[in-house]
Amino acid sequence: MPNEILSTWPDAQALAIAMDRAARAIPPAWPLASSVAVNPFLGQTDEPLAKVGARLARVSGAAVTMPRGWYAQKIATGAISDADLEAAIASTPAGSTRVDVSVLKAAVSVEAPRPNALPTIADLAARASGVDWPGIIAERFGAWAAGYFDEGQALWAAPKGKGAYAAWRAITTHDLTPEIAGLSNFALHVSEAPETASAAVERVVARLGLEADAAETYFHQMLMTLGGWAQFARYKLWQAELADGTDATITDFLAIRLIWEEALFLHYGAEIAEAWASVRTAHAAPLAPTLDGDIDAILQEAAERSVQRALAQTLAGQCPQALEDRPALQAAFCIDVRSEVFRRALESLDPRIQTLGFAGFFGLTTAHRRFASDVEERRLPVLLNPALRSCSGGPDLHAEDQSTRFKARAKRAWGRFKLAAVSSFAFVEATGPVYVGKLLTDALRLDGARPPSDPAPRLDPALDAAARVKAAKTVLRAMSLTRDFAPLVLLAGHGANVVNNPHASALHCGACGGYSGEVNARLLASLLNDAEVRDGLSQSGIEIPDDTLFVAALHDTTTDDVTLYDEDHPSAAHKGDLDQARTWLASAGKMARTERALRLPRAASEAAVYRRSRDWSETRPEWALAGCQTFIAAPRRRTAGKSLEGRAFLHDYDWKQDKSFSVLELILTAPVVVASWISLQYYGSTVAPGVFGGGNKLLHNVTGGIGVVEGNGGLLRVGLPWQSVHDGERYAHDPLRLSVCIEVPREAMSEILGRHAGVRALFDNGWLHLFALDEAGRMAWRYAGDLKWSAMGDREASHASPQLKVAV
Repeated sequence: MPNEILSTWPDAQALAIAMDRAARAIPPAWPLASSVAVNPFLGQTDEPLAKVGARLARVSGAAVTMPRGWYAQKIATGAISDADLEAAIASTPAGSTRVDVSVLKAAVSVEAPRPNALPTIADLAARASGVDWPGIIAERFGAWAAGYFDEGQALWAAPKGKGAYAAWRAITTHDLTPEIAGLSNFALHVSEAPETASAAVERVVARLGLEADAAETYFHQMLMTLGGWAQFARYKLWQAELADGTDATITDFLAIRLIWEEALFLHYGAEIAEAWASVRTAHAAPLAPTLDGDIDAILQEAAERSVQRALAQTLAGQCPQALEDRPALQAAFCIDVRSEVFRRALESLDPRIQTLGFAGFFGLTTAHRRFASDVEERRLPVLLNPALRSCSGGPDLHAEDQSTRFKARAKRAWGRFKLAAVSSFAFVEATGPVYVGKLLTDALRLDGARPPSDPAPRLDPALDAAARVKAAKTVLRAMSLTRDFAPLVLLAGHGANVVNNPHASALHCGACGGYSGEVNARLLASLLNDAEVRDGLSQSGIEIPDDTLFVAALHDTTTDDVTLYDEDHPSAAHKGDLDQARTWLASAGKMARTERALRLPRAASEAAVYRRSRDWSETRPEWALAGCQTFIAAPRRRTAGKSLEGRAFLHDYDWKQDKSFSVLELILTAPVVVASWISLQYYGSTVAPGVFGGGNKLLHNVTGGIGVVEGNGGLLRVGLPWQSVHDGERYAHDPLRLSVCIEVPREAMSEILGRHAGVRALFDNGWLHLFALDEAGRMAWRYAGDLKWSAMGDREASHASPQLKVAV
């Protein structure tokens, strides 16, 4: 063929490496039932922001910073000061464009053009033919992928048991849509493709004349054009590797997308050959930030410096005196930023109330089976594998469990029937009158009832005494809760009770894998109330008084109601303590709802906030983690009484109790990383909603039971919906990279970062900012990269961190 360009590259090993690199440049996306926040820049954190901007501009047209007008407004109002701009300029990496404050101020007066991706062959073919080939590819691929991944929604799912590449070929050889649109013999082309994905990619690469230098970003671009489907395939690989396996779905997707490119090139090659040659050259060019990219990165740094300046002033305020008497109530909440509002309200009610912050899975990595369910829910951070298994209900509930399980399965089947494309309209026609009462109840928010909770969970199999003691000791030390126990200690997980919200799991606990946190809290309460465990803890120096009762709780972040699971461990002696706790919790909830009402649109009162959870037309039942800005690991007295406005992850940590710094290592490698994923998901969904955002909730349809599409098909949308970051008039979230503040000698942090290259890269490349707090809780040292620190207020001096040898 005259338009066939042959190349000597690649060999099989080089091809496999290029395909794998492209796959790992795509972030994973969890299914709706257990969705968790994911850093959309996950595959690029070994590069600084400006270079990643150049990469993503090339492959997807995604911006990595806000439009210039956003920074201009902050400069005009004084939120970003000249000092912030100067500090940002001074912090730019070596090799970046050197500018001064006047250049930055001039730059924000003119809006820089938003990036445009390099055209694909499908784009070039569309220009040549007037046919929307990118749209056709998205629609046909989405239709196939929805059936291939279907988890019970479709009545006729795609055949299972084949790899993605083989399954796609089997279906596509019978799909005439591309040929009707003008791509003749496409089905024949697919049927004659190589039998394996790697062989198909090798043939396409040779035919397109793609050189090795161009493959990295071109392959990345191919997967980016598949939107959330590629991210869901990356999730399949992530899960497989957690179990020490592998999964080829995402590289199969690359082969599928390349076969489309190949077919279009063969059909339109004579018209697009010259343009395609230019695109190949552009893909082969080294990645380097543009002048605009460097300026935008400096402006972003300045915006973050301005917030850090305000945070430093807040933390420098006077700290309350430590409580001398025994606390009347201790309440441990998840570090989630929504807990900060509630904790502050609760503590304000009585000086004898002490709150703590700890990751909401409470240190128990369990795969849990709910009552009447055979599905294991991984209630743990997605970075980890389950070490425990649990279930709700004991052997005495076995008969009831069997009956209830049958009813639950029937209900799920009925639910799938209602949602299926073929039956949904017939369902409405046939049963609409029956549902009038429920529709009116939901619409008018007349029903405040909550579903009954599961029976108390138990570990299955149970741990022996030594293992239980070890688990309890590890958790309590990680919580810095080893002495001065109150008579009543609440362990409060969190969840969100909402209706008609496909993204409901995203409002639950990220540390619990996108589920609510009551299971982990109830398991830990049982562990710490165990007399045998307490005896073992006593031998390790942790004395829990006989009159201390641990009670699990669930904080509903939409209503700020708190449910106590005191019936798990009935205690007549604690009735007065529990009654008082309920009074305090109700008052704190009212205060928290009132504060949150100031941020939510159409929330004229705390009562209006309360009702949003039952309003099936509400697109913003709560703001979730919008506004998150900082992560603080320090004793609570450093932040108590200081309003952090629901923008801070608060983790209790006392480094003087952490003799080997093993808890510090855990904090830096787990909660900090999870918090960075949350922060950067909000960041990406705000700066590049078209690429990293979830789209418009009003247009969403659930597909395959795993995700949403806008309209009736096409690409899977992942990330946060627009309504989660914008209130219709202004942004509800300022996209800022997280500032991590830890009260600990900075030498200890340097030692740990030196051992964890992936975590260090987040700080070295500016995806997170790191600060060491001094003995008074003030921001004293800023991490400057390369295991060096600079004293706050001294931008020029950079000091190598002494090498402190830490026993682990």
